[in-house]
Order: sequence, then C-alpha cells, then structure tokens
Amino acid sequence: MGAEEIAKKIGSTLRLSFTIVLKILELFEEGATIPFIARYRKDQTGGLDEVQLLQILNIHKQIKDLESRKESILKSIKEQGKLDAELERRIRECENLTLLEDLYLPYKLKRKTRAEKARKLGLEPLAKIIMSQRYPLIDQKAEEFVQGEISSLDEALQGARDIIAEWVNESSASRNLVRRKFSRDAMLVAKVVKKHKEKAIKYKDYFEFEQALRKCPSHRILAIFRAEKEGFLRVSINIDENDLIDGLSRIFIKENNESSDQVLLAIKDSYKRLLHPSIETEFRNAAKEKADKEAIDVFASNVEQLLLASPAGSKITLGIDPGFRTGCKIVVLNEEGSLLHHTTIFPHPPQSKYQESKLKIESLIEKYKVQLIGVGNGTAGRETLQLAKEAAKIYKELEVFSVNESGASIYSASEIAREEFGDLDITVRGTVSIARRLMDPMAELVKIDPKSIGVGQYQHDVNQDQLKSSLDNVVSFAVNKVGVNLNTASYKLLSYVSGIGPKLARNIVDFRTQEKRFKSRNQLKEVKGLGKKAFEQSAGFLRVKGSQDPLDDTAVHPESYKVVRKISRHLGVSIYDLIGSEERIKQIKVKDYLDETIGEIGLRDILKELAKPGIDPRGKAEKFEFSEQVKSISDLSPGIVLPGIISNLTKFGAFVDIGIKENGLIHISQIVDRFISDPAEVLKVDQKVKVELVSLDLDRKRIALKMKGVKQ
Repeated sequence: MGAEEIAKKIGSTLRLSFTIVLKILELFEEGATIPFIARYRKDQTGGLDEVQLLQILNIHKQIKDLESRKESILKSIKEQGKLDAELERRIRECENLTLLEDLYLPYKLKRKTRAEKARKLGLEPLAKIIMSQRYPLIDQKAEEFVQGEISSLDEALQGARDIIAEWVNESSASRNLVRRKFSRDAMLVAKVVKKHKEKAIKYKDYFEFEQALRKCPSHRILAIFRAEKEGFLRVSINIDENDLIDGLSRIFIKENNESSDQVLLAIKDSYKRLLHPSIETEFRNAAKEKADKEAIDVFASNVEQLLLASPAGSKITLGIDPGFRTGCKIVVLNEEGSLLHHTTIFPHPPQSKYQESKLKIESLIEKYKVQLIGVGNGTAGRETLQLAKEAAKIYKELEVFSVNESGASIYSASEIAREEFGDLDITVRGTVSIARRLMDPMAELVKIDPKSIGVGQYQHDVNQDQLKSSLDNVVSFAVNKVGVNLNTASYKLLSYVSGIGPKLARNIVDFRTQEKRFKSRNQLKEVKGLGKKAFEQSAGFLRVKGSQDPLDDTAVHPESYKVVRKISRHLGVSIYDLIGSEERIKQIKVKDYLDETIGEIGLRDILKELAKPGIDPRGKAEKFEFSEQVKSISDLSPGIVLPGIISNLTKFGAFVDIGIKENGLIHISQIVDRFISDPAEVLKVDQKVKVELVSLDLDRKRIALKMKGVKQ
C-alpha cells in the first residue's frame, strides 16, 4: 500500500484532509518529531496538536503492521499451494486483524490436534459425507471406514466429528456469531478461591461477582484480573450455551437425519472445546487491552498535570525533608538548584530540640537570603511545616510551601543523583529533590520513573510497553511545551527535548561543562554528533538566557529569525525594543511578511511570542494551607469542610490529600451537580479544592468526601 493510499485511509478514519495527512507522513519520514511538527509546522498541518499527530502516527503503524501480516499470511498459504484468486482478494481487502486471522485459521500449521490425528487415519472423507447430510443412515457409510487402526464404528464417527468440530471452529460465520453473542450478552464472573478467602479480604467485593462484560469499568476488570493472578479468584466469561448451540445449528444443520445428529454432536463439542475457549480468550484480551488503555490514559493525564504544575521559580530555596527519630534534613540551594549547604535538625520527639531547630532555620534564612522554603509532605510534614512558618514569619516576602515528596527517595538512589551528589548521603539527595521540585516541578520529576510519582492505579498490571510509550510521550510533550534552559537543564531533562535523546543530551552537558556555558543557540552546532536535523528539531525548544541574540531566549525558531529581523527593520526599531512591545506588535500587518517559507498561522505564533516572550504556560505556584484543626484521621467528623489537594484521579473518582496520612475519596457522583463520565472533565491533579466529609470508616481507614454543594 502506497503513501497516498495510506494517507487517504487515515484521513477518512480521522476526518482530516488527505493532503494534510500526506504532508504529516512526509515530515515523519524526514525524521521530524511530534513536538516540532505541532509547534513549527502549523501552516502545513492546519494547526493539529500533539494528540492528533500521535493518532496519525499510531494509525499509520497499525496499517503498516496489518499489511505486513497480510503479506506473511499470503506467503504461507501460497507455499502450501492453497492460495486462489478469491482467497487472496478476501485477505487483501480485510481491514481487521481479528478477521484476518479467522481467514488464515484453516491454513495455519497445526500441532497434534484430534482432528489432525483423525485425518491421518483417513477419516476426512467420512467427515465430508456426514457434513453433507445426504446420507440418512450414516452408520452404514461409517462401517466402510472401520479398518486398520480404526477398530469400531464409534471410533470412526468420533474421528469424523473431531474433523467437523474443527471446521465449525474455523468457520468465519461461526466465530462471528459467537463474537456477536459475547459482545451483547457475555457476563464477567468471579468467585473466591475458598482456601484463600481470608488472605483475599481486600477483594471482598468480588467474592461472588457477576456483571455484563460490556458494562464492567476498567478499574474493576483490572482489580479482578489482578486477584485472579494472585490466586484469590476464579474468573470466567460466561454466556448462554444453549442459545449459541441453536445459532450454530442454524448455520450448519441442513437436514433432519442421523448425519444431522452427528453434526449436532460435533457442533456441541466444537463450542465447548474450541470455540468458547478461543473467543473467551479473545474477549478477555480485548477487555484487558481496553482496561489497560483507560488506566494508562488516566495515568498519563495525571502525570502530565503534575509535570505542568506551577513552579515557584528560580530563587534561593531552603528544602526540608521531615522526620521524627532521624531528624529533619535541611538543604539550601541557589537560584540554579546547586547545593550551598546541608544540615540536620531534631525539632520533634524523641529529641524535641524545637527552639534550637527554629533558630537554626532562621540563621540559614539570614545567611543565604532564602526566598523560598519547601517542606516535604511525608511523616512529620505537618509539624515541620508549622516550624518553618514560625521561623519565617518575620520575613514578609518569604513563602513557605508544602511539597509533594512522592518519588524523592527514588531519585535519591538513582544514577543521576549519584552523579550529581555522589559524596552525599542518600537522605540529603532526597531533600535536594524536594527543594528543586518546588522551584521547578517538571525539571525534577523527569529524573524519576513516572510510575514512582504516585498518581496511577494498577500501573504494574497494565501492558508495560504501552505504559512506557505513553508516559514517554507525555513527558516529551510537556517538556517541549514549556521549553528548556540550555545552560541549567540536567541531561535527563535535555533528553526529552525534540530531536535530542539521551546520547546527545550527555554530549550537550559535556560541551557545557567544557565551555562553562552556551552563549548562543548557534553553539549547539559545535556539540559532538548534533547535526543539521537535530539542530532543526531541537533549537526552538532550547532557551539561552543572556545571549547576544535576544531571540535565543524565546520560542521563535532560528529558521524564522530572518522574518523577525525584517519586521524590526521595517518598524525602525531594534529586536531588543521589539520583543515585549505589544504596542509595536499590533502595528504589524501579517500579510506583509507571508512568503513560501512561512504562512499565516506560523507568523501569528511568532508575533504572539514576541509580544509576551518566555511566558511559562504553567503559571506561578500558589501557597496552600491545610486545616489547622485536623492533624489525624481521629480529628475528622461527618459534615466538616476542609481544604484539600487532588492527589490522584481515576475513572471512578478523585483522591484528595487533606493534610493527614490517609487520602479521602470523592466518588464521581459527588463531584458536581451534573452528570460527568470522567472526573478529569472538571478536576486535575494538584488542584486545590474544598471538600465536605460524608462518612468515615476508621477500621478500614476510608474517608468519603464530596465537593457537590460545597462552595469552592
């Protein structure tokens, strides 16, 4: 299938222009990345975003994979000498991988099946005679086959039925009938394994469970399959067998005689032994794939929201990792995130050196002119946050934040942490991560495996390759959306920049170390291995502060510098005076600068960037405070209204951090006064909300909350 035919197919599927899809496929073929195409080729794509471009790429892969499978199947059947023109036409026109495999099923090389054994005994002619149903007294015909290894009439009939059962199983009509019935009526059934009943208590809701498969939500499917994998549940997909046997009989039974009776026996055997297990597995896999996709999509969306959380900015920051017995670790970082100082204080029991610890924090604030304080939200977080606030209260400009520390311990033990702070204790590295996460959440979170950030569900149960691919895309899209400071970014952050990757990221950091810093974007061309294509794909997403060319600190791509210079000459002002001058930008007539290299959408993007250069799409971090009256779950009571932060989103609701060890859950029905199918329609991770406590289960430590009716 040629590129144009593929482009037409994708365009038809996504309702997009054929010419646009074809151009996008050409750009992919040339090595362009999704972020680059989305940002700098809008005139050629009609302004499609990253998600739409990824859809095109995925469908393109599916089409290519399907075509490859067709060629493999055609080759196999041809080698068997069984390929005729009609079969080849049906295979080439097939648009569904499952149906394609149905077409191939009769020609697949089989292992030692009962049908294959019967064929070797010479019983296929008898099977054809029975299947024709033209012989009312089939026993007489079957007697002719009682010879050699076949010692009885029953053996002959059984072997013939085994062959018929295989034909029934391999029939497209059979398989499609069973699929239709499964799609409409299949029930997911789970029962507890009695000997493991006590250990399986967390799956109690599924001990005697039955629900229509098509209505079963993804989180429930994943929970049931996990419990089955752990040996706690027996799981099956059930359907009315009699109804299906009747349907199959209408396809294959043409007469009412002894031959027809044999065919019916073969149909029943085929369904129980071959068709049902095969289609059940197919629907199991399809249900799992669908559940995986939904869970991965939710996880990816949550990770994206965390990555795009508002930064507090490049300021001198004091970070605290709270603790009781082992004390609170403290670090001070400069504006670029480099470590200036680290120490430990013991304000809490058992040592309880509260006043001494407060004075220590105050002295560090004075000595290093601290502008931000970030306190981890783990064990002793609330108590330590209060200490930090008391130490900072005389400094009016000094802001104190609670910082989500999920994953900080993962970073502290990672290779990149050892490279940065190999001589420091692992706990100090974790504290550095907490402080940096306040300054710039994305720059720090990219160093951690997204699965360790704590915003997913069932991440270990879903397809790991698909999860990794999805999360890599999310991180890449977020990094390129924000842009990266070329002189301060870690190699990990740089590796997600369009066109860079891990190897070039290392080379960039090595070059930066040797040259002290990049003085311009153009210097990227001196980096080992960074060729013309990599420069084209990456340069627009990399910022160089203090460059001689002010455009190097904007999202304007170097390929468009000439049009900006042309505009500045026409206006009679320098580029320095043009950047940030909304009044001058408004004077520009777009049509005066359009040519074969830049269209209207691209030029409007450039003008928007020139008017407000370097605007961070993430906004600025805002302070947040939990209720002072609630320190533990025992302080809660129904009806109390509390401030909280959305810590995780699922399809069935939102988890909320209310400042204690246990998170509360807002069920999807309790979020707003209207129907929503997904909490993500109205909420996002890290969002600040007010919630009312609906009910409390102290034994199971479950907190039910609601937002509906609570003034936000």
